[in-house]
Amino acid sequence: MKYILSLLLISICSYANIFDDIQIYKANQANKNKNYDDVVKEYKKMTNKNDDIYYNMANALYKNNKYEQALKYYNKISKKELQFKKLHNIANSYAKLNKIDEAISKYEEALKIKKDKDSKFNLDLLKKKQKEDKKKDQEKKDNKENQQKNQNKDKNKSDQESKDKNKKPNENKQKEVKEKKDNVSNNQEETKKEVQKKQMQTQDNNNTKEQNIKNTDLSHLEEKRWTKMLNNRELNTLMIPLKNKGKKNENIKPW
Repeated sequence: MKYILSLLLISICSYANIFDDIQIYKANQANKNKNYDDVVKEYKKMTNKNDDIYYNMANALYKNNKYEQALKYYNKISKKELQFKKLHNIANSYAKLNKIDEAISKYEEALKIKKDKDSKFNLDLLKKKQKEDKKKDQEKKDNKENQQKNQNKDKNKSDQESKDKNKKPNENKQKEVKEKKDNVSNNQEETKKEVQKKQMQTQDNNNTKEQNIKNTDLSHLEEKRWTKMLNNRELNTLMIPLKNKGKKNENIKPW
């Protein structure tokens, strides 16, 4: 019974191996024809997959520009003999994904295993790109900051212009109010002067009138006084008698 089971197990394993061999053959044919989707499809049908199969699947995905999926299968590989190729191709995949820092790191790991001119060339190229990208990022950042500064400057200028624009009517209004006040003040001053002038004229007129009255009164008083004096004085009128014809006036004395 054990013998039969062993033969059956051997038969199954042989069948599986034969089946896997068929898939490998088909995958190789698809790879020659650059049908990379078919390569991956045939490898996935295999029962017994090893690091070599994962490596070939990852390469097929890489050639089909499916870099994220390629990384998945490269990272399954633990075989020592494939470590350099694995790291080199992982670095290539990161470079294709424009993950420069990760690619540089993997190239440096690969070069620790093996001094390879292709890996060194790719590493130097990516370091130059990294430097250039940092320079561009810095320029972009500076431009953005300058743009923001200019926007703030324009905004401040616009705000100031708006403020000045609003301030100008206020200044004009204040100026107008001041002019009105000045006009009112001037009018009041002129009115005051007019009033003072009229008061002075009135005063002068009153003074003149009073003086006239005073003079009139004085004249009246003097007249009255003279009248009184005249009334109180004994006045003798010199009467000269008429002469008779043929006679002379004799012994007549004047007063």
